[in-house]
Amino acid sequence: MKGWEATRVLQDYMRGDLDPVDHVMMVYDNIRRWEPRVNAFIEIAGEDVVYEYAYNAREQYKSGEPGPLEGLLVAVKDNISTSFSVTTAASRMLDGYIPPFDATVVSRLCGAGAIIHGKTNLDEFAMGSTTENSAFFPTRNPWSLDRVPGGSSGGSAAALAYGGADLALGSDTGGSVRLPAAYTATVGLKPTYGHVSRYGLIPYANSLEQISPMARSVRDVALLYSLISGGDPLDATSLKRIRGVDPWSLKPAEPETIRVCIDYKLLEGAESVISSEVLKIAGWLEAQGASVEEVELKYSRHALPVYYTLAFAEASSNLARYDGILYPFKGEGGRWEDTVLDARSRGFGLEVKRRIIMGVYVLSEGYRDEYYLAATKARRLIRDEILEVTRRCVLLTPVSPVLPPRLGERIKDPLKLYLMDVYTITANLAGVPALVQPSGIIDGLPVGIQWVGYRGGEE
Repeated sequence: MKGWEATRVLQDYMRGDLDPVDHVMMVYDNIRRWEPRVNAFIEIAGEDVVYEYAYNAREQYKSGEPGPLEGLLVAVKDNISTSFSVTTAASRMLDGYIPPFDATVVSRLCGAGAIIHGKTNLDEFAMGSTTENSAFFPTRNPWSLDRVPGGSSGGSAAALAYGGADLALGSDTGGSVRLPAAYTATVGLKPTYGHVSRYGLIPYANSLEQISPMARSVRDVALLYSLISGGDPLDATSLKRIRGVDPWSLKPAEPETIRVCIDYKLLEGAESVISSEVLKIAGWLEAQGASVEEVELKYSRHALPVYYTLAFAEASSNLARYDGILYPFKGEGGRWEDTVLDARSRGFGLEVKRRIIMGVYVLSEGYRDEYYLAATKARRLIRDEILEVTRRCVLLTPVSPVLPPRLGERIKDPLKLYLMDVYTITANLAGVPALVQPSGIIDGLPVGIQWVGYRGGEE
């Protein structure tokens, strides 16, 4: 596998040490070599089209007027709207759909000179943790082709891991960027809720999800985040004023200024090799002079049922729009009810149907108070707890309780599948930022660690 830090590529462009056309050629060499085995992309732009953009980038550097991402190749998860290519959300229901508009983040990338060269695979409608639920094909982990890359943004992570993109966009509803980052030795940031526009994101669970930057280094993630973040009048959930991050001025903090918190009881749910990795990082930080203290997350231990109750409820509402009439996949039948039934029966996959049914159940009369309203109250307790802890320290946790599973190992058992998100969902419930970065390799497989911060604490 071959990859380059995006910030280094930009510096080489500026110095004249690297030509954008040559760089694009190298990336496409990686794609030709790895893509037939990994299946990270649903659609890839033709080389002739991409080279045209690369030639234009070359001229921009010669003229001294390049954009902040001029000549970089960016892969975009296929649930983020692009008017120039398909946006399927990896579902038969949207097979062949081309939106009439670009997502705000896509417009910002294009305005910065980025070359969006492909749409990446995902679990259907972002519902999954392995990228096996795609209606088209599963994505494989470049580190071990019989393993999953995590989900639902597994295609973006896999493309980064084998050098098929410089930067990538995913979406994170309960860990969908961070889990793939941990499984592929890449970096993923779930931003503070409201810091990145959701306009143009095909919705799964509106109150939880965020479009999220992915890359091969922390600085690269900071670069991408700095360009896609900010208020958007087209998205009522976006915040007008946010604290920006300058990727070029980022420096490691002095160890004595770092305060880290760990809930050691949470580590008991992870495989020993995973928990040992977290303890190793904590011990190293403490040896450097950082403060490491124990905390007890009393409410967050119940986050899994709270998260899935809310996510399923919102999913059932969001997916009601797919009726077999408005979108490419058409239902058959004389009556409207028959048309909708046919379309939703054939157009949705098993996992999507499961989540819709469970969502309708928790919102139904007689059960709404017992499940949905109870979950909203519990979410408030979890949010307050996480905010109280992260106000004084950065929370250090595992990302996944297990190493990357083999294909087919978890997909048949929904409970095992959902448990893969146990460490990532609290950041979505609380709306706080969470960063995942590689920490080591165990038995040839990547392991990541997660840092959870206070609202607006991305920097």
